[in-house]
Amino acid sequence: MMKKMKYIILSMFVLSLSMTSCDGFLDITPDGQVKRDPLLSTAEGIEDAMYGVYSQMRQQSLYGQEMYFSTLEILSQTMWCRGSTGVTAMGNYEWEHSSVKAIFEGVWTAMYKNISNVNSILDAPLVAEAKEFPYTLYRGEALGMRAFMHFDLVRLFAKQYTVDAGAEGIPYATEFSLKTPEFESLEKNYEHILADLHEAEELLADEDAYEGVGNYMLDRQIHFNLRAVQATLARVYLTMGNNEKAAYYALAVIDDGKFTLKEKTEVINDLAGVLSKKETLFGIYAPAFYTSVNAKLQQMTSYYSLDLRDDFMELYEKDASGSDYRTMAYFSESGAGSGTKYRLSKFTDIYELNNNASGRPADLILGINLIRVPEMYYIAAEALLDTDYGKALELYNTVRRHRGLEPLADKELTIEMLDDERYKEMIGEGQTYFNMKRRNLPIVSYDGKTTYDPAAGIYLVPIPDVEIENRN
Repeated sequence: MMKKMKYIILSMFVLSLSMTSCDGFLDITPDGQVKRDPLLSTAEGIEDAMYGVYSQMRQQSLYGQEMYFSTLEILSQTMWCRGSTGVTAMGNYEWEHSSVKAIFEGVWTAMYKNISNVNSILDAPLVAEAKEFPYTLYRGEALGMRAFMHFDLVRLFAKQYTVDAGAEGIPYATEFSLKTPEFESLEKNYEHILADLHEAEELLADEDAYEGVGNYMLDRQIHFNLRAVQATLARVYLTMGNNEKAAYYALAVIDDGKFTLKEKTEVINDLAGVLSKKETLFGIYAPAFYTSVNAKLQQMTSYYSLDLRDDFMELYEKDASGSDYRTMAYFSESGAGSGTKYRLSKFTDIYELNNNASGRPADLILGINLIRVPEMYYIAAEALLDTDYGKALELYNTVRRHRGLEPLADKELTIEMLDDERYKEMIGEGQTYFNMKRRNLPIVSYDGKTTYDPAAGIYLVPIPDVEIENRN
């Protein structure tokens, strides 16, 4: 409880800093030059700054809402809000609609501000010249975070790498600056992402030896740890079409065994406003996440709350031999018969919902799950499907068994079946749209009446006007 309280206090401190300057940690002199903040001259100050970076990720414009259960799920047609003009425009891929533009401007601005925060840490001499623990660990985490945030910006605002690697990408910010750097090719973006991740992997290689040494080395799930770096490498390589390396890194996380699949009886409430103790490779400590989740997902407020697509339950019934425990864990229902309504309650903190926050077990971390072990099984299975079918099938069936389903026995495993299984497992977690884009799939509307073709521009989110205007 004390370490969580410290986290809250530090996060509030850094948040207040970020509201008073263009980034959270550095002052700007009148002539526009960067002045180093003494906050970053000690190990404790660097840790405080890192906590601030993590806290900024839980903003609603980032992973506290838009980059998690809201905008990205609307784009995949998983979530909808009947009567909301903004959601309708987003779901119709009307990129020029004012509310749609405002959301993506918020994502772009908030992400680059936080990347600037990371760069301010990386520029600090203790981190830039890191040769030993704990400074090597700070540098590893910061590099991993920089790559993670840029990767999500690339996935959202640039073309799919396997479609056109030479297309224009985004600015890759490696230094603190008052402005983002010049745009570069998508291929160059991925070179930077991989370089940061591979250096982070080297720097964090021995982190387990220091686990529990000081408060900063506790609760490594809420830090960009070694397994988070390797999992992100698996995501990146799969997105690039490099199946060999995607499988290598996904299997590295699986075979490591530090994080494992939970048993089917542990599925219920495992993600309900908290980080999964067994499965979460990386998540964000977010004590107020329930407020957004309750209003947007649990409640049924007209023109505001998000509803599930009309036919979502059919997906869980497809190839469902056994009892899929996710249907009980991820959804709640009211009414009966044709009047039955479902809500995505996967992230709803049951203790808050029942006014019993004091009854929550002390070892649970309130937060947002950003990378989980099951995704590694799907990545490895897809990457091995054409070269090692037996291993791919084994990985696929392992997740099914841990969710209460019987192993696939009467048909051949296909990539489409992997798509379905990934969708069922990761619903609401902001990854389905990215997977559809990577696979260049058509998207069927929430009501089943319209099919959107990739050629119609559904995967080409424009760079926000504010970025273009700031360069003129």
